[in-house]
Amino acid sequence: MAKQMDYNTIREVFRRFHEAEPEPKGELEHVNAYTLVVAVALSAQATDAGVNKATRSLFKVADTPEKMLELGEEGLTEHIKTIGLFRQKAKNVIKLSRILVDQYGGEVPNSRAALQSLPGVGRKTANVVLNMWWRYPAQAVDTHIFRVGNRTGICPGKDVVAVERAIEDNVPADYQMHAHHWLILHGRYTCKARKPLCASCLIRDICQFEEKNL
Repeated sequence: MAKQMDYNTIREVFRRFHEAEPEPKGELEHVNAYTLVVAVALSAQATDAGVNKATRSLFKVADTPEKMLELGEEGLTEHIKTIGLFRQKAKNVIKLSRILVDQYGGEVPNSRAALQSLPGVGRKTANVVLNMWWRYPAQAVDTHIFRVGNRTGICPGKDVVAVERAIEDNVPADYQMHAHHWLILHGRYTCKARKPLCASCLIRDICQFEEKNL
């Protein structure tokens, strides 16, 4: 684990990220808050591309919890059977749809606690929804961010909650809204797990990773 970067260095990191991509976007396709919740719940241990391929046809017929309940678990399963853990995910989506209809009037709640109370929705999923739909500076820490944070010193921590707190505590406020998207994209396409592309990295000169692949 690298040591926490100082303020001026971390500010320069995000200045470069912002210069390269001023408005980074999440890659999961969705049409409303409900389909975003479903897409993120389906993305656990699956790729965004794989989820998008399955949900394009799904969201044409079920873009509200009411329509998802009409589709039913078997109908949903047919749409998502190419995604890992699809049977359990189908059960969770039907359960969370029922809760949304019965307890929230078919609307997706926008507090972290309420979101996390839904089946299949953990802290990371709740933070993605809060950030992408309600524009709240929540930090959704996945394996990419955990790796980048600890490898570079941007936001080191022994677990995902510690890394989330490191982002909140150390990233300047004007970069908080997009911080997790910049870090995810950096980890997905540049600071890869096995062979990081250090030679083409925007921050290689200020990153603390000692085993750079140059």
